[in-house]
Amino acid sequence: MIPDKMKEVMAHEGVVAIVTQGIEGPHMVNTWNSYLRISEDGKLLVPVGYMHLTENNLAQNPRVLMTLGTREVDGTHGPGTGFLVEGQGTVVGSGATFDSTKAQFPWARAVLEIKVTSAKQTL
Repeated sequence: MIPDKMKEVMAHEGVVAIVTQGIEGPHMVNTWNSYLRISEDGKLLVPVGYMHLTENNLAQNPRVLMTLGTREVDGTHGPGTGFLVEGQGTVVGSGATFDSTKAQFPWARAVLEIKVTSAKQTL
């Protein structure tokens, strides 16, 4: 479900925006392309440092929107491309996926697993 072009974007640095919906409206946090991983079953994995409000929101509504991009990968109109990702998210604080995330990112208190339902190129 994750396009090859998006994997190419993930290999270059850029800002990732993650949006969840809470009682008081949308909530957004940021991370880096270089922190994203793909699990064997195709989920996006995001190490979680703080993101407490994101975690609370996902407990009520698992819908996640994410954008990521980089100027280093050619898009449909020239240099730079990005993606809008939609999916269902869960914050996991134990188990094999968490352990492998913690090994790569010692500061992670959990991992955000996103089951991608859509990944659309935006640029």
